[in-house]
Amino acid sequence: MNCRLPSHRGGTRAFSLLEVMIAIAIFFMAAFAILGLVSSSLANARRLQRPLVDASPVLARFAATNSLVEGVFSGSLGDVDLLGKEYQGYNWEAEIVEVGSNHLYRVECIVKPAAGSREIVSQLSTLLYKPKSPPGSLDGGIGMKGR
Repeated sequence: MNCRLPSHRGGTRAFSLLEVMIAIAIFFMAAFAILGLVSSSLANARRLQRPLVDASPVLARFAATNSLVEGVFSGSLGDVDLLGKEYQGYNWEAEIVEVGSNHLYRVECIVKPAAGSREIVSQLSTLLYKPKSPPGSLDGGIGMKGR
């Protein structure tokens, strides 16, 4: 009995070094593309976990009143009657100025981080007509506090 393995003379084919390098390059390009997608997805998830801070609840508070008084007002967004404890890291400031002698007021609201930063997170301004307001600076009233 002959126990010899068949030999392949001339028919052997292997990968060349160039083919292996091209395959490795394609693999790494795909791996880095997937890592980039995962990284951006994690960044988006982190961004969604942070509360969206907007000055509209402060502006709504002044719009819901029957009368406005000129002045500068401030507080915390973490107040129970505004947004609650999840927003304790933010303060608001509102300036109310009469811009028309017919009780037309400009209300400008600014939201900043409570850490003393000067960065403005959100800023909104609107005009409100409140005929039941006391006389303002244009109606012969006292005007803005401190002026």
